[in-house]
Amino acid sequence: MENPQFTLLAVDDDATQLELLRVICEKIEFPSIEYLSAETGTQGLETVKSRSVDLVLTDYRLPDINGLEVLKRIKADNPLVSVVVMTAFEDARDAVHILQNGGDDYLVKPTRKDEIEHLIVRIFEKSCVVRENQIVQREIEESFDGLSMVVFQSRAMQQVLNLVSRSARSDAIILITGESGTGKELMARLIHKSSLRKEQPFVTVNIAALPESLMESELFGHAKGSFTGADQDRAGRFEEADGGSLFIDEVGDIPPSIQVKLLRAIQFGQIQRLGENHTRQLNVRIIAATNRDLEGLVAEGSFRTDLYWRLNVVNVTIPPLRARKEDIPPLVEHFIRIFNLKNNRSIQGITREALDLLMRLPFHGNVRELENMIERGIIMARGTHISLRDLESAGVKTSFEDEIHQLCDSATGTDYQEKMNSFEKQLISCALKEAKGNQSEAARRLKISERRLRSRLEILGIHNSPDQEASGSGLDANVELPRHDRRDRGIQD
Repeated sequence: MENPQFTLLAVDDDATQLELLRVICEKIEFPSIEYLSAETGTQGLETVKSRSVDLVLTDYRLPDINGLEVLKRIKADNPLVSVVVMTAFEDARDAVHILQNGGDDYLVKPTRKDEIEHLIVRIFEKSCVVRENQIVQREIEESFDGLSMVVFQSRAMQQVLNLVSRSARSDAIILITGESGTGKELMARLIHKSSLRKEQPFVTVNIAALPESLMESELFGHAKGSFTGADQDRAGRFEEADGGSLFIDEVGDIPPSIQVKLLRAIQFGQIQRLGENHTRQLNVRIIAATNRDLEGLVAEGSFRTDLYWRLNVVNVTIPPLRARKEDIPPLVEHFIRIFNLKNNRSIQGITREALDLLMRLPFHGNVRELENMIERGIIMARGTHISLRDLESAGVKTSFEDEIHQLCDSATGTDYQEKMNSFEKQLISCALKEAKGNQSEAARRLKISERRLRSRLEILGIHNSPDQEASGSGLDANVELPRHDRRDRGIQD
């Protein structure tokens, strides 16, 4: 594979420091680094305006303007350029100012070789992900004439959309699988709009919403007089979709009697209306979706093996929202914009505490559940941002059982005992938090004796002082639950 180019600009009035950085960059094999340098902040800004730069590594104290001002001006012109500020003074206030103004990181001089190398690799990997997301997003927007239908930030969804973009322009049958609420119909519409059939009909039929007695007529149509109430000929969904795409939602709910006819329609492109003796030749692209385990249904004999293999030509699996939580912040922003318009509101974003709550939720209802929460939050919001109180007023809360499921995924450690200790620490801390620091109540929630709880607190080093109980906090300051990147737009302190 070709070694990708990465451009680094160093801004420093110390010639020795610039030479040191140049030598470090030359010795890095991957990525290949184009090294640029400037001795003043003004020269650095001019370079960024005239050249494509991935990373600016600037000293804080420069002869003309300081590194903080360099950071502000670069981010104002192009926020995609990464900026890291180096300072000779380990002042916490400087660090806070750097990060508050969009700095990607800061380093304390004298800088070490390994520190610089790790920084470059991290910034490079981050820029690769951003670029890939932009490419996929641009392809989506172009296929929708500039209208983006899919909001994502995670690598998991990027992989899904890469698969969709490769298969959409073919006529292959696509089977979309995923839990309820993940956006299977939205993905089916994306596939149709990205296909060569995009100017033709896109027809949907939800099998789960149809009684079995009407399913055949709904799919394949019927002739006049074929059954009681059939007072005229009627075309089915297959005929309506002729030349375009037919989206069959909840295909796993199709009864065996209809599966045979669906198989024939897919295999030969022919359908027969109920009450007619002749067949009709059609040209329909099938997109099917299900939240059920079709392989399991095949194994138990309730779904035909041959139909399964006919449908499963290209399988697009949409991961649940809890497996791609990076998508929650951009989805929240997206839904805020939508429901501001719908409800005539002007909510500007969401607070950190409210976003923290959303990041902890298991979202069994997936994106649809998040959408519902944000709409209720918009309606209940008292200020300019959706707050924790607004979400709670709208009925959003985390149960103790939900917290336990989340803790299973966040346990850390390299071996069994370390993982168990990590999980137990978080489990007990969670119970104490839910019980507002009351050890008796926490023990009841955990279904253990209070004596055993106190013993585990001591062994695991979890401190639950009387002050914490009085203040309602049962969390040890040394036990940190997972944190998330909150530097998205619309998120307030």
